[in-house]
Amino acid sequence: MISFSSLDYLVIGSFFLILISIGFLVRNKNKNDSSEFLLSGRKMGLLLFVFTNVSTWYGGILGIGEFTYRYGILSWVTQGLPYYIFALLFAFFLAKKVNASSLFTIPDKLEETYGREVGLLSSILVFILVSPAPYLLMVGNLISIMFNINLFYGLLIGFLFSGLYLIKGGYKSDLFTDVFQFFVMFIGFILAVVISVNNYGGFEFLQMQLPASHLQFDGNVSIVYLVVWFLIALWTFADPGFHQRCYAAKSGNVAKWGIIISIALWALFDFLTTTTGLYARAVNPNLENPVLSFPVYAESSLGSGIKGLFYAAMFATILSTLNSFLFLSATTFGRDLVFKLSKSRDERRIVLYTRIGIIVSAVISIGLAYYVQSVVTIWYLIGSICIPPIIILIFGSYYQKMSVNKSVAISEIITSVLASLSWIHFREFLGTSWLYEVEPMIIGLITALIIHLYGIRMRLINKPH
Repeated sequence: MISFSSLDYLVIGSFFLILISIGFLVRNKNKNDSSEFLLSGRKMGLLLFVFTNVSTWYGGILGIGEFTYRYGILSWVTQGLPYYIFALLFAFFLAKKVNASSLFTIPDKLEETYGREVGLLSSILVFILVSPAPYLLMVGNLISIMFNINLFYGLLIGFLFSGLYLIKGGYKSDLFTDVFQFFVMFIGFILAVVISVNNYGGFEFLQMQLPASHLQFDGNVSIVYLVVWFLIALWTFADPGFHQRCYAAKSGNVAKWGIIISIALWALFDFLTTTTGLYARAVNPNLENPVLSFPVYAESSLGSGIKGLFYAAMFATILSTLNSFLFLSATTFGRDLVFKLSKSRDERRIVLYTRIGIIVSAVISIGLAYYVQSVVTIWYLIGSICIPPIIILIFGSYYQKMSVNKSVAISEIITSVLASLSWIHFREFLGTSWLYEVEPMIIGLITALIIHLYGIRMRLINKPH
């Protein structure tokens, strides 16, 4: 049973009050200007880019706690290292190109390169891909634990604290609330690590209390398992949040160096969360539900007030991603789907459609989170189905030698989605066969790659000499 003191509630309440105040106090110069509402006028500087880029990358904090509790520092190898590598590649090969395109979204670029049909198909995939449901579920669970209320009410409160100010302030509200949450998440986890070392001792304590595999980089898992996690990290190239911040940056150099600096800060925060997770496993070795390893550790090891700050740090880590994904989802709904399917060319309507999109996305996410109630399941399904169809096309849209024609792009999207979906169903009949270890995402990526390579070959064969 997790209990909170009056001081804990005061700290957490103050966090939410400051968060909402920042979100609502932000003002846009032109409320109906789509560039202002969706990308903060494309004026984002380096510091703002870094703070928001770092804070929005860690929405799955309870998942990190669970992974570290189960597997130790393998968590960093699978959830940190591959993302640094691919983010670095994004910084050097895509960041400036994305910024220079002066578009709004990934579907914009795919439509520009491959045609309207591809733009619309990719919009549907991106809308699903940036679903805030898993992050809303984590916030809802924390609120449910704190106040001992039904999960549905926790989900509803989670939306109120992450979505209402977006309706008023748009992307600028998202950015400035993320800056505040950046500092809260770092302060909370720095204190947790310092107090853990002070209370229990350093590395020697962890060596004595943890299974040996928890302190091994390979975690005694197979190479195939590690490869799968590296493939999952390919999500970085198709991350709409990365693209959105590059579009909003005031220059290509801000986008490039903002990502590079972010990697260093991600490494620091990963050290803090992984270390806290190791102490959680060492101090409470017999948890029935490792997803709650961080909350249970806070209960057993952090004093009054500090526990409230640690909870605020967990909320900040999740909410900074939740509000960003909620706004991305709404942008995709409002601009890439409703506006482009409507007959109106009045861009002022994009702001209205995006505001409606915030509500639509929230309703869908609350329903999905309430009925699925598994963050891992939501991530697994979304990633397996939606990443393979667009990731190679994104590279092709920025590098002409990798591009294909419209019909191939459409086939690539549809066939890759069907391949992933079919494998999700088919592998359940494989039992313990080695084929069962082949993830649906791999099937989808291989399918997309084969079709894309065929498209490149046909383009070269038909190229006039």
